[in-house]
Amino acid sequence: MINIGLSHYLVLAAIIFTIGIAGIFLNRKNIIVILMSIELILLAVNINLVSFSIFLNDLSGQVFTLFILTVAAAEAAIGLAIIVVYYRNAGTIRVEKIDNLKG
Repeated sequence: MINIGLSHYLVLAAIIFTIGIAGIFLNRKNIIVILMSIELILLAVNINLVSFSIFLNDLSGQVFTLFILTVAAAEAAIGLAIIVVYYRNAGTIRVEKIDNLKG
């Protein structure tokens, strides 16, 4: 029987974090993929917080994770709403074409 310890969760979080960073750097054309990569990074941080919270018998990491999940959900909803409105006005959501939002 395999005992799943702290190191397994940390490796999983590191893999998810690396996928999120790679998604941001490798795909700079699609803003939806960039937002999903940011969500993956936040998920990796949450896995770390929960695993260390359980390992140290401290509840504060799990409470902080709930706050991060709440902010991430709001960020995703508002980000997608902004993208939909921008697409209706400009007809594209390509990242290199969104420079007209500057001042």
